Amino acid sequence: MNGIDSKAVLSMVSNQQQFVRSGNTKSIEFRIQQLQRLKAGIQQNEALITEALNKDLHKSPFEAYATEIGYVYDSLSHCIKHLRQWAKPKRVRTPMIHFGSRSYIYPEPYGSVLIVGPFNYPFMLVLDPLIGAISAGNAAIVKPSEYTPHVSAAITKLLRDLFEESYIAVVEGAKEVTSSLIHAPVDLIFFTGSTKVGKIVMKAAAENLVPVVLELGGKSPCIVDRTVDLDLAAQRIVWGKFLNNGQTCVAPDYLLVHKEIKQALLTKMKEKVVAFYGTDPQLSGDYGRIVNESHWDRLSGLLNESKTVVGGTGDRNDLYLAPTIMDSVTWNDKIMEEEIFGPILPVLEYDDLDDVIGKINSRPKPLALYLFTDNKLIETQVIERVTFGGGCINDTMLHLVSPYLPFGGVGSSGMGAYHGRHSFETFSHMKSVLKKSTRINLSLIFPPSTDKKLKLLKKFMK
Repeated sequence: MNGIDSKAVLSMVSNQQQFVRSGNTKSIEFRIQQLQRLKAGIQQNEALITEALNKDLHKSPFEAYATEIGYVYDSLSHCIKHLRQWAKPKRVRTPMIHFGSRSYIYPEPYGSVLIVGPFNYPFMLVLDPLIGAISAGNAAIVKPSEYTPHVSAAITKLLRDLFEESYIAVVEGAKEVTSSLIHAPVDLIFFTGSTKVGKIVMKAAAENLVPVVLELGGKSPCIVDRTVDLDLAAQRIVWGKFLNNGQTCVAPDYLLVHKEIKQALLTKMKEKVVAFYGTDPQLSGDYGRIVNESHWDRLSGLLNESKTVVGGTGDRNDLYLAPTIMDSVTWNDKIMEEEIFGPILPVLEYDDLDDVIGKINSRPKPLALYLFTDNKLIETQVIERVTFGGGCINDTMLHLVSPYLPFGGVGSSGMGAYHGRHSFETFSHMKSVLKKSTRINLSLIFPPSTDKKLKLLKKFMK
């Protein structure tokens, strides 16, 4: 439905909660069937989804498949393969003081969960959380981004063709719709977007004591030590930064490069930009576009011509902004005040690693951190001394695509994590159950208390 009032939202949530309580989603067979159905539906609509991604973000068929559609296929296959094992009640150890008992953890669905998606990976970042929600036995309300209308329409068609609204519902619309949804008494909210909006979501959820998973962003640093293979580092940094026109929450936001190799690295990165996108990236089928005029204007305002060494040009009518590298940037420059979320890469130089670590730690905790080094000591120092959501050593972005690694932020870059088993666990309430034998009845804990009981208790609890 396009647009929805609070009364309709309450009815939708109530119907979904009733559907889950009926036990319809508890069966593992049912969940696997829905995941298989979703995969088949995506396969049938793959051309439509690819076209929508191109219309909204100028994504090439290769990029659309690699970063969105193919990723979702992998996620579905992984969950289908492992769901039976994940969903089994898990027996855990029981303390000696509970002699005669056994302890278990039962994963169970929350109920009706709300998934609010972003515009940058508008298909994958809606469908991947939905896979977790379905795997855990929930019903879900999906809200795609209004900034990518073609993808939103494709998601709506896909899910409405496959599922009843009492199980999986799709709601399209702008801020007013999102506001109605986040204020509803759903059982969990999964939000991907900016830190600013994440605070609004968390405040709204608090009114109903609804748990939240916030996948946010921030300024993710990339440190380049002087020991690296410059050609390899340049290739992987340029790819990670300019993929999807820089509109990636875990893209390298800024470089911290050792002063001894900075100029050599800049030269290599210039070469890689041309190698990837040609001498005129606007003509490249592999180079995306900014999502809308508002974001284009914001990014254009961050440019500093005097510090630009690559790119710096743009075409507002085409929503094109060239892959841009800025040199001689300082911590006080405007571009260092906020997450860039676009194809502009500021470069700062450093000499002292301790100073770099101190600077990063003095700022909000980043969603990602990247380090290029062949020095194990430097690697250990950065990993142990800097807090960040996740990251890579000698690469960028790729930690995001492993189903075995939890993906999520920390502090202002988010809370909660998902992917693979972590998605199943994020969308499950882990219910604790202690089963006591009726054949054994120890009277130690029952009144009246005695010195002998206390002395025995101290032997067990210490």
